[in-house]
Amino acid sequence: MIATTTSRSEVLRHIEPFLRSNLGTFLKSVEESWQPSDFLPDSRLDTFFDEVKLLRERAGELSYDLLAVLIGDTITEEALPNYEAWFHELDDLDRDRDNGWAQWIRGWTAEENRHGDLLNRYLYLSGRVNMREFEASTQHLIADGFDLGTAHDPYRAFVYTSYQEAATNLSHRRVGTLARKAGDASLSKLCGMIAGDEARHARVYQTFVEKIFEVDPSEMMLAFEDMMRKKIVMPAHYMRELGVEMGKTFGHFTDAAQRLGVYTSQDYTDILEGLITTWKVDQVTGLNSTAEKARDYIMALPNRLRRVADRMPVPKLEYKFKWIE
Repeated sequence: MIATTTSRSEVLRHIEPFLRSNLGTFLKSVEESWQPSDFLPDSRLDTFFDEVKLLRERAGELSYDLLAVLIGDTITEEALPNYEAWFHELDDLDRDRDNGWAQWIRGWTAEENRHGDLLNRYLYLSGRVNMREFEASTQHLIADGFDLGTAHDPYRAFVYTSYQEAATNLSHRRVGTLARKAGDASLSKLCGMIAGDEARHARVYQTFVEKIFEVDPSEMMLAFEDMMRKKIVMPAHYMRELGVEMGKTFGHFTDAAQRLGVYTSQDYTDILEGLITTWKVDQVTGLNSTAEKARDYIMALPNRLRRVADRMPVPKLEYKFKWIE
């Protein structure tokens, strides 16, 4: 542990050599990475139109709610420019080109960029989506930005990304499972590939937090507590359609996800419990009195959240999205 007066900048500089030495496992090289074209019909081939026809037939079997969730997931992925800009706004991160933190941000962004490209092209070829409405929602989401409650604090940001990447992994994986049940094995496979990226990214961000707990436990615990008091909001919480108030469409999107069991309030609590276990919150030493109280709050929170979730009904009201013809 380093001195309690140590700044976040010093902590991040302390961790940077570890990050730089592990970039080869945290990220995949371009050469070994999958690309969106690996999972979609090849327009160079004479079989292209036959493959598109088959894709459309399979997509036609997806339920309305499943298609809506897939579109919402895609819009979330397409808002990547927001997320990269957010990282560059964080205080204390050294963004010199050769610094490990800068290399991670660029590499993470490059991997994430493929997700929106792949899902966007699938939706376009499916023939079931009003692409102009979809594109307008994406433009709105990027233009509206977001407020994740992290301010410019990297500690809070890493709690957020640890949580959010785990949630995104879960959502894509479950959409893939439902797609397979509906007869669309191709969509299931591409969702699984995206989910694999998200799971790896979640582990990396969780590792950053583990390393910070080792050297600055009190400040890391206070940042964790603060984020949980505010609640983790998904990055697309301002999602809307043309002519719809900011954030209203996101509520309908999450309702559909809950009806399908793609992402629920129980999952939110499961992820929290997973982070508490991963970070061994109950075993962290060297906390000051304020951070000890923060730990008490965090440890008691899952049971409180479960009691609330048990009383929450599954949303029944269905909604007609402008995205779906």
